[in-house]
Amino acid sequence: MAPKAKIFDKYIVMELQLGNIDRCRKLYIKYLEWSPQNCYAWIKYAELENILSEKERARMLFEEAIRQPQLDMPELLWKVYLEFEISEKEFERTRQLYERLLDRKMDLKVWISYAKFEAEGEANDSLLEEEKKKQCIQHARRVFERADNCLNAPELKEARSALLEEWLNMEASFGDLGDVSLVNASCQ
Repeated sequence: MAPKAKIFDKYIVMELQLGNIDRCRKLYIKYLEWSPQNCYAWIKYAELENILSEKERARMLFEEAIRQPQLDMPELLWKVYLEFEISEKEFERTRQLYERLLDRKMDLKVWISYAKFEAEGEANDSLLEEEKKKQCIQHARRVFERADNCLNAPELKEARSALLEEWLNMEASFGDLGDVSLVNASCQ
């Protein structure tokens, strides 16, 4: 009758403690009908589905959430969605998500996060053989090169400088596989 975020949150927690999952879903649906811009509600609902091993439902919720015309914390929503796909070892889906995010917003933080994801690659699971590590590094370099091209306007001088610094640090962290001369060549 008088919806408020706190009431929804408390009610959902209570139903969850009672084990009424279907009731929780109905409450989340009502919550999101009342406040579709609330990223916290979208994230919590997707996390509930993930905990219940309903991966496709969680993915569907994330997809629906990022389609909302207005969100109160879109960066957080995208970050959680990317982390979800990485935790599911859906690396190709993660790449597609990064590309979709970059289509919406060419942000320095997104570029750096994408490059770090590529550098780590599938290394999140195990030690990679030398050839696989080289591939991951190549993917990360391509992301940095694309970012450098996109941030090459005079008004984006500070962002480009921060990007090149991050790229230089990453190349140095690769050890023998790193090549700081690539970054130096981009600075010219």
